[in-house]
Amino acid sequence: MNKETEIKLRASRETLAALQEHPLLKKRNKSGWQRRELFNQYYDTPARELAEARVALRLRRDGEDYIQTLKSRGQSVAGLSSRNEWDWAVGKPRLDLKKLDDQCWPASLAALDKKSLKPIFSTDFVRHKADIAWGRGKARVVIEAALDLGEVKAQRQREEICELELELRQGEPEALLELAIELARDVPLMPCDISKAERGYRLFDAGSYAVTLPAATLQAETPLDDAFAALAWQLLGNSQRLAEQYRFNGHWKLLEEWLQQLVDLRALIGSLGQAAPRASSRELREGLDALLQDWRPLIEAGQQDESVRHAAPERFAEELGKTRWGLFSLSLSLWLLRRGWSVGRNAKGDRQGAVALANWLEHTLADEALALQLSRYQRQPEDLAEQTPRIERMLAWLRLARGVLDIPEADRLYGELGKLEALARQPLDEELRQSRVEHAIRVQSLKSWKALVKK
Repeated sequence: MNKETEIKLRASRETLAALQEHPLLKKRNKSGWQRRELFNQYYDTPARELAEARVALRLRRDGEDYIQTLKSRGQSVAGLSSRNEWDWAVGKPRLDLKKLDDQCWPASLAALDKKSLKPIFSTDFVRHKADIAWGRGKARVVIEAALDLGEVKAQRQREEICELELELRQGEPEALLELAIELARDVPLMPCDISKAERGYRLFDAGSYAVTLPAATLQAETPLDDAFAALAWQLLGNSQRLAEQYRFNGHWKLLEEWLQQLVDLRALIGSLGQAAPRASSRELREGLDALLQDWRPLIEAGQQDESVRHAAPERFAEELGKTRWGLFSLSLSLWLLRRGWSVGRNAKGDRQGAVALANWLEHTLADEALALQLSRYQRQPEDLAEQTPRIERMLAWLRLARGVLDIPEADRLYGELGKLEALARQPLDEELRQSRVEHAIRVQSLKSWKALVKK
């Protein structure tokens, strides 16, 4: 069994050609580019039970050789994936079922009749690969770079494969992201957390590709640093998966959800106080602000204008055709992997990062609630819009972590505060003015709000 650690980056045909001539890769290329034609047949039962068990079974023809491979889904965070892989050389173009024993076969499939496995889809592509190596401090890094161009075929449906895979052979996972970031500064590369097998299954069922990751598991005693890391990884991973699925099918709701992940990321990064010195996150905040400045008005307009929704896929394709989205995603991944928010902070910041989440969150929400001054906006509802960043910070934490709070009606607080934020964003008229006043009074009367401001 091998442990495979890699990152997949969606690209265009032009980008693949440019990468072969990229100065950084040419300098570090120790093997030259090697061309291979790879023909891959994937197997499953008619009910797709292997997919349900999160494994993929493949038979590959590489020249005159046949290789049978079983892969587990493993762990994947924001495009950087780690999974178990078993490879066997087989002499004929058919599965050797005896290889699928208890050493690799999932326990959940123990009762499966392996003879029911049938060809279900194929992925055929041309791969240009090279060993990219360099010294990183005192350590040596070796990464296999693979430029793949071809297609996935399932029944009568097809999807293009056009991507860069970077697989770690030697060194630390950080090196994968460092190399990807250097390349993404020059050419558009989109972190793409979807395997070729998942693309095949998606052609059968577009909903089979999960667009959101499992919710982070948080406890009241979880240190703030750990809670922030878990939530930020989740939001970044969600944003990348939503971007991929919106690119695939153009469903408007996915674009709205993509924006929400970015809003929540910006809110969390901006709420940590001394636990995250502003200098440590300046470039990331600027990148997020630029994305939000461009995409929030468009998505808000699209909620009322069907023509905007119809034009959005082309606009999003233009976004992906630039370096901004890929570079931001990869940079945030590396920042989270390195826990960059803790770099350069003082002793007070270290103490704050170690505080139990429930204690920190209750005090933070209390401070935000007091600073919101809802009584003032009952008198001056026209100024409520200026408080939307503060409300967004409160909503982000309530949306993602309210389960750790020991206050009454936390769910109701989240719902009513969300309604207040929506009112704050709408263009003001006399009817809306009165609605803002009434809703500010309603939020202020909640048991949860009163509990917070007494903290």
